[in-house]
Amino acid sequence: MISEWSVVDLRWDSLTGHREQIKELTVQLQEGRLPHALLFLGEAGIGKKLCGQILAAAILCGHEHAPCGVCDNCRAMMAGTHPDYYELLPEVRGKSTRIIRIEAIREMQTVVSRSAVQAGRRVVLIDDADTMNEPAANSLLKTLEEPEGQVTFILIAQNRSRLLSTIVSRCMPVSFGMLSPEELQGELIKRQIPAAEAEKIACLADGSLGKALSLSQHGGLELREDAVNFLAGLPEFTMNKLWTEAAAKSEMERERLSEWVLYINMLLRDMLLLYEDGASPLLYNHDLRGKLGELLPRFSKGRLFAMLTETRTFSQRLQANVNLRLQLEGYFIRLMDCR
Repeated sequence: MISEWSVVDLRWDSLTGHREQIKELTVQLQEGRLPHALLFLGEAGIGKKLCGQILAAAILCGHEHAPCGVCDNCRAMMAGTHPDYYELLPEVRGKSTRIIRIEAIREMQTVVSRSAVQAGRRVVLIDDADTMNEPAANSLLKTLEEPEGQVTFILIAQNRSRLLSTIVSRCMPVSFGMLSPEELQGELIKRQIPAAEAEKIACLADGSLGKALSLSQHGGLELREDAVNFLAGLPEFTMNKLWTEAAAKSEMERERLSEWVLYINMLLRDMLLLYEDGASPLLYNHDLRGKLGELLPRFSKGRLFAMLTETRTFSQRLQANVNLRLQLEGYFIRLMDCR
C-alpha cells in the first residue's frame, strides 16, 4: 500500500548527521551510478527512512543530485501524493508483530509494472524490510532480479541477518551510525524542548532521534521512573506482586513495553558501570547516578550480569508473536531467580 506520509522539508540539510552517506549517494546520483536497489541499514530512529525519502525526491526531481523543491515532482513528494513514489510499510493485525506479507509485495509489483505517470521512472521505498515473511521476501527477490522499467528500490532495515542473503546481494548496502548526544540535543532544542530536559533525553536515546522524540512526547521519562521503581522493589517481590506486575505490563502496547524493557536494560548496564567506576561518565542515566548507587548493595555484580542477559533475551522474544502475559511472568520469575 502507499502510506499516508508527509515530510515538511525534503532537503539533504534537513537530515541530522550522516554526512558521509549523503555525500556517497549524491555523488552516485549526479554521476548516474546509483544502482537500482539500495539497502539502508542501521538502528531505528536515526534517519534512514527520511534519507530514503529525500533520495527518492532527488531521483524523481531529476535536477542533478538534490531535490529542487519547486518543480511539480518535488511539490508532489512533499505533499505525499507523487504517483510514481510507492512506500510500503509493515502491517499490524491485532496485537501481532509488524509483518510485510506477500499480498503487500504483490500489490506493489502490480503498481510498478505500469508505466510511470509523471517523472518517467518510479521509486519504491520498503520500510522495515527485515519484517518480510518468507513468501514476501521470495516474491520481492524475483522483482529485484528482473525489475520492470525504470524503477529504484530503497529498502530500510535494522537487522541485515533477517533478510535473505540473495536480497542483500542484489542491493548496494549503506550503513548508518548512531547520532551523537550533541546532535540529538540540538534537534530537541529546535523542537522547543528546554535545554536541561533535552540534555537528559539525548543521553537516554542511545543515538536515536526517534527514541529521543518518543521520550519527549510520550512520557518516556515517566516510563523510565517506573523501570527504576520496578528494579528497586524486585528484591522484595512476592509471587502475588509478580502476577500483578505481569498482568499490568501485559496490557501495555507492545512498542511501549519494548521501551520499558529498554530502560531496564539501560539501568542494569549503568549499575554494572557504577560497580567498576562510581564516577563513570558513560552512564545513560547520569542524572540517576545517586539513586542507582543506592541500589548496588542489593544486587551483586554477578546477579546484574545474569539479569542483563535475561533482559536482552526477553527483548528479542518481544519481536515475535508471543503471549505477553506468559512471557512477562516467565521473565520476572527468572529475574527473581538470578543470583
